[in-house]
Amino acid sequence: MRTTGTARRRAAERRRDTLRRLVSERDVWVSTAHPDHGPYQVPLWFLWDGRAVWMCTGATSVTARNVRAEPRVRLALPDTFDVVLLQGAAECFLDQEVPGEAAGAFAAKFGWDPRAEEGSFLYVRVAPESVRAWRGEPELRGRVIMRDGTWLA
Repeated sequence: MRTTGTARRRAAERRRDTLRRLVSERDVWVSTAHPDHGPYQVPLWFLWDGRAVWMCTGATSVTARNVRAEPRVRLALPDTFDVVLLQGAAECFLDQEVPGEAAGAFAAKFGWDPRAEEGSFLYVRVAPESVRAWRGEPELRGRVIMRDGTWLA
């Protein structure tokens, strides 16, 4: 793990870098919890629409069951040095009820349209309420770059 030689970024730089990654990256770790069965974590493809993360999973998956029972989720981009954590409440849309613009953008990004599949899928939208971003120990202080849904920089 790299912990030295990292210049501390200002909050505006962290926000810019975070938004760039949300647009360009493909995978996000999704952490959910069921009130009776506890925590669950899975990687999913995601799309950032400029305000929220969109993911898709099987309508009967553990993730789908969990977010219906407890909508609070945490998302993490898959880099343990350049950390980005998002937290928010999930909104669920069955594949035939998802807004067309979101489903179309998801299909365009991944070359796969769950609405065309035989099984039923659930689209999950998470508008972040908080975002934390840091690269190594020098950036632990000031890592919160969004609070209560408002960017701090």
